[in-house]
Amino acid sequence: MADEVMTTVNEETVQPAESMADYEKELANSMRTINVGDLVEGDVSGVSETEVTVDLSYYAEGIIRMNDYSGDPSFSIQTDVQIGDHITAVVLRLDDGNGNILLSKRNADAVIAWQQLQQMCKDQTAAEIQILEAVKGGVVGYLNGIRAFVPASRLSLSYVEDLSTWVGKTIPVRVITAEQEGNKLVLSSREILQEQRDAEKAERISNLTIGMVTEGTVQSLQAYGAFVSLADGIDGLVHISQITGTKRLRHPKEMLSVGDKVKVKVLSVKDGKISLSMKALEESAAPAEEVREEKVEIPKAEELTTNLGDLLKGFKF
Repeated sequence: MADEVMTTVNEETVQPAESMADYEKELANSMRTINVGDLVEGDVSGVSETEVTVDLSYYAEGIIRMNDYSGDPSFSIQTDVQIGDHITAVVLRLDDGNGNILLSKRNADAVIAWQQLQQMCKDQTAAEIQILEAVKGGVVGYLNGIRAFVPASRLSLSYVEDLSTWVGKTIPVRVITAEQEGNKLVLSSREILQEQRDAEKAERISNLTIGMVTEGTVQSLQAYGAFVSLADGIDGLVHISQITGTKRLRHPKEMLSVGDKVKVKVLSVKDGKISLSMKALEESAAPAEEVREEKVEIPKAEELTTNLGDLLKGFKF
């Protein structure tokens, strides 16, 4: 019995003493002023078939009717809301007729979502959406629970003929317009796709080495040279002075036509620009200069013999 008493005393003595500091937050909340339109936070303290009760740490409790809790058609107040859930809601009325504050979580979700979308627009933050519907001039999806429109011109890097083929696809997007007042949310995928393509191209270009020889196709002819398409969508320029060394060209069309397959050598890669040469391959393929052998007739042995008189002929003594 003594042990039981000692245990009880020990348990009681280890509990911290309560002070006014423990109630400061509660006191501050209870003394604050709540107005219609304010965003307030609280914990779910009760759930019925038609409404949710929220403890706001205020003199009055908050009430959220089922239709004001969520706009999701699949929402179930019985399964999707739990006692203790911490939520943010908008004040609709200060008195619902029963002394409670009428709230809307659905409206608060929209306010918070638009704030986030406006910040995403400012920061050019990338996100993803699933396309749910094709409409006139573009496609529709949802971002942060808000219906968003992606114009056809900003859906891809190329022209999209049949928008219905995009339904169900998940695409990367950026917010380009976020106006809550007009419920106008416009997204774009084109800029992200362009950045991805540029990064992939830069990586392919980085794999090129000075002096390497490769093949390409003449894509266009300009007065200053020929643009040649190499593998993986990389383009390089063969300056008119690097087309051939056999003659002086007034225009590349004198030797090349669009569609020609050509072999080129990489001269330089700078700031994403590739300089190519066909002339360099002509020079390396030129045959070595032929060494000509001069025929030397060696006189016969008897012609090589001479006497002392012939050797001394012409000398004066």
